[in-house]
Amino acid sequence: MPALAPLFIAEFAHYRDVLVLGDDPRPGVPLCALLAPDEFDRVLTRFGMRYPDSDRRGLASIWSKYYFSRLIPPAVAASLILDYCLPLDLDALQLVLDEQGTPVAFKLPNPGRPWATKPTDTFQRFHGLVEAHMRPFIDTVAGLARVSSKVLWSNAGNYFEWLLGVLATALPQADLSHGHDLLNACNLGDGRRNPLYLPVHYVPVAGQTGMKRVRRVCCLRYRVGGLEYCASCPLLDRKHTP
Repeated sequence: MPALAPLFIAEFAHYRDVLVLGDDPRPGVPLCALLAPDEFDRVLTRFGMRYPDSDRRGLASIWSKYYFSRLIPPAVAASLILDYCLPLDLDALQLVLDEQGTPVAFKLPNPGRPWATKPTDTFQRFHGLVEAHMRPFIDTVAGLARVSSKVLWSNAGNYFEWLLGVLATALPQADLSHGHDLLNACNLGDGRRNPLYLPVHYVPVAGQTGMKRVRRVCCLRYRVGGLEYCASCPLLDRKHTP
């Protein structure tokens, strides 16, 4: 996708083959088919083979983290940095998986376009990503895996917040206000609760000058075989408490 090429430099170079078109040779699965109960179960079972003795809810959460880590950085950067509108409706995309069932890329139906009129607020800018993609994806996965939707929204918000920090460092003159506005809004434009509200907070650490990054909701990583609490887990300080 030549229009997005300016994004894929330095530490973002590995995202070059994440948002692709239908001519990409890798096989893709339509997301509407992948999220059918039987197919999703097959994918999650294949993904879980590397993590024996895992809780299914934890597996679904970790799988979603791979999913969001591939989707959110290039999609959000394209919007904020290039003012570029991508076709992200869930039903129009295909997901490329590796041999272990891990999400690696998304096949888009068309290359998108620059915004005809620059969005005036955060909800307009991110409607395609949040409402047309993430909400139906999270609602479906939460039901299939019986995992709390709050966990999945938190996984998405975690990568969104992380990306804003990366962009602020790499491009200090960039206008990231709509990104911060989305994470700082208690409610959406229509009055509903914003599920991406403040996914991360920073707390002081005794004896240190820096602040510790802490997720608001645990990702259930500790329920997956072979994995432990992540460094930003909100349960970390309580894991030894009786």
